[in-house]
Amino acid sequence: MSTTERPRILVVGGGYVGLYAARRILKKMRYGEATVTVVDPRSYMTYQPFLPEAAAGSISPRHVVVPLRRVLPGAEVLTGRVTSIDQDRKVARVEPLVGEAYEVPFDYLVVALGAVSRTFPVPGLAEVGIGMKGVEEAIGLRNHVLEQLDKAESTTDPDIRRKALTFVFVGGGFAGAETIGEVEDLARDAAKYYPSISRDDMRFVLVDAADKILPEVGPELGKWGLRHLQQRGIEVYLGTSLESCVDGHVVLKNGLEVDSNTLVWTAGVKPNPVLKEYGLPLGPRGHVDTTPTLQVQGMDGVWAAGDNAQVPDLAVGEGAWCPPNAQHALRQAKVLGDNVVSEMRGFPQREYKHKNKGAVAGLGLHKGVAMINLGKMKLKLKGRLAWYMHRGYHGMAVPTFNRKIRVLADWTLAMFLKREVVSLGAIESPRDEFYEAAAPVTAAAQAKSAEPAPAAQAKEPAKAS
Repeated sequence: MSTTERPRILVVGGGYVGLYAARRILKKMRYGEATVTVVDPRSYMTYQPFLPEAAAGSISPRHVVVPLRRVLPGAEVLTGRVTSIDQDRKVARVEPLVGEAYEVPFDYLVVALGAVSRTFPVPGLAEVGIGMKGVEEAIGLRNHVLEQLDKAESTTDPDIRRKALTFVFVGGGFAGAETIGEVEDLARDAAKYYPSISRDDMRFVLVDAADKILPEVGPELGKWGLRHLQQRGIEVYLGTSLESCVDGHVVLKNGLEVDSNTLVWTAGVKPNPVLKEYGLPLGPRGHVDTTPTLQVQGMDGVWAAGDNAQVPDLAVGEGAWCPPNAQHALRQAKVLGDNVVSEMRGFPQREYKHKNKGAVAGLGLHKGVAMINLGKMKLKLKGRLAWYMHRGYHGMAVPTFNRKIRVLADWTLAMFLKREVVSLGAIESPRDEFYEAAAPVTAAAQAKSAEPAPAAQAKEPAKAS
């Protein structure tokens, strides 16, 4: 029995699935039928396929994110983390950004936490690695790369210069291949404004433990993507892994050693580990185990979808699971939203079934690969045409009409204006300059206040006795 006046639908996570599921529920349910509560540590959803372009400066970072409160005006949005769930009492423990934790009761639960970077116990990785799961990381990577060019231009030390101009990327899937392609484009363009730096002075290295890159687009296009990156001067090492990167000294399992200030980690993702605290049945890799209707196995009123769920892929057959990509997440969210409303009204659930329509990847400006499923045929594209396909698909898929227009405007302006190559690294620590100015004054004032007060002097000379 809920403690609220009307049933509460608790959506844990405001990412792709959380946002679209909440929108679908709000659209389908009647006014006042239920309260929709969305909890996420961030007040916005990030469209992750655009992160490489944001890192390269092709898209404004603000246009890659969607504010939850703006697009979910009928929902209650809480900025915090759900750290645990009591399934018997039907309450979730929420830790807000500030203040004490509190409990939120619910009648229906949607688990849409997504995934986090999959890391390994590599010495030095936590200290020097840069991820690519959030817009903050994309902005940080862009600023960092341009700062390395600034360092190389301003030093005469060849070792410092070489380390600054060496860029290592670990992971050859979509995120890794797209990011290194975009960042190499950015660095190549930026080098035009540095008299002592050329593309030949830079070293880009891509590492993957598998024997191929871009497995999502198939072996033929993957090989083309590999040749394309190599033709651009990018070193690709397959069948090897990162052994250590302490203080930027990168050591690969194949014996290669390089010094680099830049290590970008895109070696896959894993379900959010906090799922273990939710009392849900989990699969062998930590995903929430669901039925084809997206309901959690053996639980009523609980659903899961997206990267944190293992959803049976009915279009492929028994034993197959839906891959963790935006194509499935969007469609799963809509079915999930419909099923939540159906459950409230006592109607049967609908199974999720979607045949993969293909995959697209951008490898920098005017470069990409695309595989489109057309029934029994597969259309394979590469180069500029595939790049147009990549932009067209994701331009349509990015949430809200507002963001579609803004992204299109960014792309249109980029056709006529040169790429911005300014670094705003100071934005990551905006108070440093003020602190440097204020700290000496504050310290002097504190020292002065700590001095003992001078002895009071007599106002009149002492009288002789």
